[in-house]
Amino acid sequence: MHIGTKGDYGVRALIDLAMYGGEGPVQRTEIARRQHIPDSYLDHLLAQLRRDGFVRSTRGPGGGHQLTRPADEICLLHVLESLEGSLAPLPCLEDDESGEPHSVCAQQWVWREIYDDMRARLAAVSLADLAAREQERLRSAVASYSI
Repeated sequence: MHIGTKGDYGVRALIDLAMYGGEGPVQRTEIARRQHIPDSYLDHLLAQLRRDGFVRSTRGPGGGHQLTRPADEICLLHVLESLEGSLAPLPCLEDDESGEPHSVCAQQWVWREIYDDMRARLAAVSLADLAAREQERLRSAVASYSI
């Protein structure tokens, strides 16, 4: 499995919204600055996250972006699948519309177990979990800063 820039930046943007969105909409420029994401790329990601139901946007003064649900109700698995598509390491693990695998490969059994475990772990991690870890990381960085 490889998570590309789209998945990385998209998850970072959602963590930012989870951390700073409690007081109302968060402006795109603030997300881009804090997360070091190019503005134009963030626009594209926020549009996709809005289409997929993770984010809502408000225009005008006081506008910005917010999560559509509480951060503890949004799991990392669904976000990554939205941004990256299938996370399957081999095509034979992807199901078609009927729920049947597309093809069969000799090593499918070992990859199926790994893929299922990975999906379960990603489903168990919420945006709230990620935001809490990020807040702790930021606190540790400030606490360990000395002159």
